[in-house]
Amino acid sequence: MSPACSDRRGLTAEAAHATVGGMTELTQENWRRVDAYFTDTLVGHDEALEHAVAEQQAAGLPAIEVAPVAGKLLHLLARISGARRVLEIGTLGGYSTIWLARGIPADGLVTTVEAEPVNAAVARASIDRAGLGDKVEIRIGRGEDVLPTLAGPFDLVFIDADKESNALYLDWAARLGRPGTVVVVDNAGRAGEVADPGESSPQLDGVRRGLEVLGTDPRFDATALQTLDRKGWDGVAIAVLTDVVEGFDDAVEP
Repeated sequence: MSPACSDRRGLTAEAAHATVGGMTELTQENWRRVDAYFTDTLVGHDEALEHAVAEQQAAGLPAIEVAPVAGKLLHLLARISGARRVLEIGTLGGYSTIWLARGIPADGLVTTVEAEPVNAAVARASIDRAGLGDKVEIRIGRGEDVLPTLAGPFDLVFIDADKESNALYLDWAARLGRPGTVVVVDNAGRAGEVADPGESSPQLDGVRRGLEVLGTDPRFDATALQTLDRKGWDGVAIAVLTDVVEGFDDAVEP
């Protein structure tokens, strides 16, 4: 059993300060300390983003937005890739949308798809308050219904919606992208359960199908990383679309 797995059962304060081979042991208290250090040092406080999270909480939306360090990663990926058009699948309260919109040029556009009208309304208010209203369009509806109505190509696609549909969303990411489009899939680790054959659920099985698509579909060249931040033990998959996307007509089974 890994240290992170055993940590989920809870450890004493003394155990949190134990060392292994001269290094601090991996415990929840310690990894959250590191995450707080990274956040304070590299992200800092941001009134608009903190307000977006507060409004999301006040509206009763689930606290499943990305962590600040992950939001900064999305922002940097948008800048590094030179993205002008971004597709986000899963808006929630607009936290990650704000990060993405800040990473594209003034004439760029983030198209974000949200199934729940209440979530979309909360996100719209926070995005407008952040001064990014002109750079974001929110499409309300289920991804499977909205995605066929969109026109590409998008330069970056961020997938963070119902995990059962990850394979479907990846197929649309490829169809709406171009060679070189960056694709990011959140929640790829699921607290280690993704690699446990004894664990199964609709969400977990959907994550696995998505990873299998990334590993076998020639339209993608991908990797995945485990993450430890204030949201816990998870992971993120990052891919780039290959030249195979041109002229590829076969759909991926969701």
